[in-house]
Amino acid sequence: MKHTSPARRDFLKTCAMAGLGLTAAVRGEDVRADEAAELPPYEGPYYIVFNASGGWDTTYLMDPKGAGGINRLFEAGEILSEGNHRFAPTAKHKQEGMSNEDFYKEFGKELLVLNGLDYSVNNHSPCARYMATGKLDSLAFPTFPALVAACQGPTCPLSFLTFGNYSATGNLVAMSRVPYLPSLQRIANADSIEGNTKAPYHDDFSLSLIEKASADRRNQRSGSPLLPRSQRAENMLHAAQINSKALSRITPYIPKENPKQRLAQQAEIALASFKAGVCVSANLSIGQFDSHANNDKDQMKLIPELLEGITYVLHRAEELQIREKLVVIMQSEMGRTPDYNQGNGKDHWSIGSVMFLGPGIAGNRVIGATDEKQFAVPLDPGSLKSDSDKGIRVRPEHIHQALRQFAGIADHAFSQKFPLGVKEEEQLQGFWTQANA
Repeated sequence: MKHTSPARRDFLKTCAMAGLGLTAAVRGEDVRADEAAELPPYEGPYYIVFNASGGWDTTYLMDPKGAGGINRLFEAGEILSEGNHRFAPTAKHKQEGMSNEDFYKEFGKELLVLNGLDYSVNNHSPCARYMATGKLDSLAFPTFPALVAACQGPTCPLSFLTFGNYSATGNLVAMSRVPYLPSLQRIANADSIEGNTKAPYHDDFSLSLIEKASADRRNQRSGSPLLPRSQRAENMLHAAQINSKALSRITPYIPKENPKQRLAQQAEIALASFKAGVCVSANLSIGQFDSHANNDKDQMKLIPELLEGITYVLHRAEELQIREKLVVIMQSEMGRTPDYNQGNGKDHWSIGSVMFLGPGIAGNRVIGATDEKQFAVPLDPGSLKSDSDKGIRVRPEHIHQALRQFAGIADHAFSQKFPLGVKEEEQLQGFWTQANA
């Protein structure tokens, strides 16, 4: 059997068009393995990162002020609470999507919020990189979802999915981009014409013969050394074959109808891939948060859209029975200034917030704070209490060090290759589990 079958050629072509990396382990003895073998499913945990690209106004979400001219849509006496959370009232001001009131009512008991995060700079590119990787002064560091994918599921065909925002991988894992559900359908059904399961290239009997012949040929050549170029070609073919089998598991979880919301469209691709066991992490993103003009109008459009997207993911994960394995991170690369400019907008502010939710994360908790002028209040990393005298300024590297510890990858060789430089005495103790003081 000298040539790759049309189905395999189409699979490789589709992968190239979608930016899909073939990440199966195909070195050494694996190259000589039975080509009919199938990669085992990755069974979690799954990590999903929501990026509010452009810089969200945290005072209209989890860090409300309502005084000093910082917010124009409500006053301090109108700030609402749910458990230990305080949040801005948005039900009367949102255009569409989900209000803060409904979001905190449903998820407040599970939600961990950190306020007073210091990004150190206020330009989009370095801030996005810093928030995504925990490293401000390097272009080499991987994002957290890429790092955790490389550590926990490097052989998954779609180990790290990304839909935009900063997505560097540190050359540890392939960056997979599957922009639309029809693209996922074609990738998942590589042995069918345009992903149509009713129009396969081969019936099962023919396909099994092709795979057997290919495996026999590989075994016959197992003792013969190959030139590097030939070896690489065989590796690519083998990866395509075993990934094709694994990716076919996605098919039952691809919805028949494409949702209208931006985040929901991305989420369906990620969740189907999680459920099929071919993906570890996904980087989701919506933009336009950079509200230099008409801040209140823009933020009241986008924050409810973001919360609606997060809610969609959690509800859909419940339906797919993977909710208990799903870790959710909600972040932005910066906040908005405490004052308005002449265009009724807010400019870049290097202080912000981040939110978390998922198994192993104690909810109904708020760590850190900003003062009445929206400046960060230093935090005692041991007690997690505000301490203006002896506390530290919590920066993205502190969050990423905590994330690495939470995921159990802090001592992994890949993490050690990209050290964050957080001193032991500055590491956040009990960040994921410690009860509010």
